[in-house]
Amino acid sequence: MSEITNRVKEVLSSVPQNKYGEKVTLVAAVKFRTVEEIQEAIDAGIEAIGDNHVQEFKEKFDSIRGASRQFIGHLQTNKVKYLIGKTDLIQSLDRMELVEELDKRSVRAGVVTNVLVQVNIGCEESKGGFEYGEALERAREIHARAGLNVKGFMAMLPISDDEGYLSSLVEKMRSLYDAYREENGSAEYLSMGMSGDWKLCVEHGSNMIRIGTALFGARPVAKKDG
Repeated sequence: MSEITNRVKEVLSSVPQNKYGEKVTLVAAVKFRTVEEIQEAIDAGIEAIGDNHVQEFKEKFDSIRGASRQFIGHLQTNKVKYLIGKTDLIQSLDRMELVEELDKRSVRAGVVTNVLVQVNIGCEESKGGFEYGEALERAREIHARAGLNVKGFMAMLPISDDEGYLSSLVEKMRSLYDAYREENGSAEYLSMGMSGDWKLCVEHGSNMIRIGTALFGARPVAKKDG
């Protein structure tokens, strides 16, 4: 087996159910990966892939088969039109301007777009997302729109060596998710955890993780999104 196949099988076999007995969905982060690398990961067992760049999504859309297609990166409003009707989930709904554009485009296309509400759980200026205290009400407002279906929440942990602090943030997000799920039975996902922290996130309640490096190895040299 190739290195990617080995990595995928190793990671998949090591992902347990979370402490709530829920299956944990692994989304392969495919930023700057070739079609061949992505397809190999899918053939090895990956069921969902997540793009960070709209240009890459467009270029590779017709060449990849066999996996759920998600968008996990920062999304500019002028590029929303390229994703409508083609994604199973947009994880990075981080501001009302984007809500308005996604809803408008979805209604116009006659589709309902599944989304996760992004929460800035670490209160970091460098990251987008709604404040924790407003996230539940925002999720309700967004879900009420004709073109959008809120399936849960997404968040990124800050960089910290304090596992107790990080664990508390995941548990806060889990409380938010549980509160929303009580109101909305279609909620399915709390997306938290990447290559460096997914085990902690799963341990404390995440049921969706976004992993790139652990599956594919070191990321290739960056190129500008068109």
